[in-house]
Amino acid sequence: MDFLPYSGLLPTLYLIFLLSSSTWIVSSAFGVHSDLLLCLHSRYTTTTSTSMPDLIHTPLSASYPSVFQFSIRNSRFNDTSASRKPIAIITPNTVSQVQSAVLCSRLLHLHVRVRSGGHDFEGMSYVSSAPSQPFLLIDLINLRNVTVDVPTKSAWVQAGAVLGEVYHSIASASETLAFPAGICPSVGVGGQISGGGYGMMLRKYGMAADNILDAHLVDAEGRVLDRAAMGEDVFWAIRGGGGNTYGIIVSWKLKLVPVPARLTGFTISKTSERNVTKVVDRYQHVADKLPDELMITLMLNRIRSTASQGQTTIEAVFQGLYLGETETLLTVMKQSFPELELTQEECTEMSWIESALYFAGYPNNTSYHELLNSRSSSPVQFDKVKAKSDYVQRMLPAKALQGIWKRFYQVELGPPLMQIFPHGGEMSRISDSSIPYPHRSGIIFKIQYYAVWSGEGKEVEKRQLDWIKGLYKFMTPYVSNNPRGAYPNSRDLDLGMNDPTGNTGYEQARVWGEQYFKHNFERLARVKAAIDPSNFFRNEQSVPPFVRMTGRV
Repeated sequence: MDFLPYSGLLPTLYLIFLLSSSTWIVSSAFGVHSDLLLCLHSRYTTTTSTSMPDLIHTPLSASYPSVFQFSIRNSRFNDTSASRKPIAIITPNTVSQVQSAVLCSRLLHLHVRVRSGGHDFEGMSYVSSAPSQPFLLIDLINLRNVTVDVPTKSAWVQAGAVLGEVYHSIASASETLAFPAGICPSVGVGGQISGGGYGMMLRKYGMAADNILDAHLVDAEGRVLDRAAMGEDVFWAIRGGGGNTYGIIVSWKLKLVPVPARLTGFTISKTSERNVTKVVDRYQHVADKLPDELMITLMLNRIRSTASQGQTTIEAVFQGLYLGETETLLTVMKQSFPELELTQEECTEMSWIESALYFAGYPNNTSYHELLNSRSSSPVQFDKVKAKSDYVQRMLPAKALQGIWKRFYQVELGPPLMQIFPHGGEMSRISDSSIPYPHRSGIIFKIQYYAVWSGEGKEVEKRQLDWIKGLYKFMTPYVSNNPRGAYPNSRDLDLGMNDPTGNTGYEQARVWGEQYFKHNFERLARVKAAIDPSNFFRNEQSVPPFVRMTGRV
């Protein structure tokens, strides 16, 4: 596919007016609404069943609150001030409407943010830290078609689809094909692939971003580019290099992977500090060395003890997926990880799509058709969340585990959580420059830290944020360094310096950029300079165009 030409540009008089009026500014929601309507109508001439006004929502529209809040998965950003919210939201039905929205945003001097699933931990896909900079939100919620091609083992997926919808379409077409992405069905495809994408088949097939064949991207000039048109450098960058940076991905071509007809899943909980410490210590010695077909994740939290009323204890929840039958899994576990004491009764054989429901927390015997409702009724629901991430290259000593338990008992309100994803397998064989995601060989596991709370008020939030920052600081000696690694899909505004307008310079951005992308950061910045030199697509932690600082001669 070649790029689409600039057919139907703005009428000449209107274009001259916008470009020549140096004093014209966006002064009100009403003015933006009117100007967007005029601009979009002048570009968009194809007859559709949806009128353009129905696709534009401003604070003056009755639809604005529900459209803005519908995809928010972190209520920290639900009640944010009006100055941080978009001055308008566009919900395009077609790719040509996305093109129009990009071109009109540039002409109206509006900053753009893009949302697919809404699982952004820092809310950067739909709120801004720069109150003085008005922005338009392009919400891809209506771009969610999925087309599966079984003979070629591939699928075209529009970026507004959520994982539950993608999994449902794949399972409807084949019982033995799958896609190695995340376990939360309400996560948007566009966001997850743009930053990596962890899932239960990570050790067998790598990340979601490792399994992409092609993509369609709307660039800052309003063109639609496929892999051939954008070039291999841009195609490399969009697979894990961060969203809202190089353009708007409107669809991905997925490489589907083979799975057996029957898989085995299990969930085992261990409690009490002594028992948990022993099993977790053994787990970190074997989890990345198990057969590629076996993935065991670990969730650490604090729960109320059943043995002592009113007291709390540490809980370790091990969840495993084996791409094979129970009998073989039990043999592997007996040889490699007997300390977990896995039994046949704790194992459940299932199909791949049943495993997607199982790990997402759906009740037993739930029909896989329920995944079509995962956008609005997923079992995985968040309240207020702050997340951080780390990578571990050496086993955590006993004092590190004891320090974690101590800090778990300190936090109030919401439960503290740590989630561990082991590497090894295919993750250690893929080159650290194959895509922008660099955390490969030598990584034992990735840690996700979560502070989760439901209380209101700044003091409540401050206590939670101080707690997770304290835990993160405590872990410094035990995790990767020079630079300390961070997961691109777990954006953390505490890392380095961030210009709220998204205009952070290259040298400033290197602090957090190299934590996310290590040596790949400079290449990403060079790609950015080639595809979007004016830095039109940006947020607080988007990759800036490469500019090498030089001293005076």
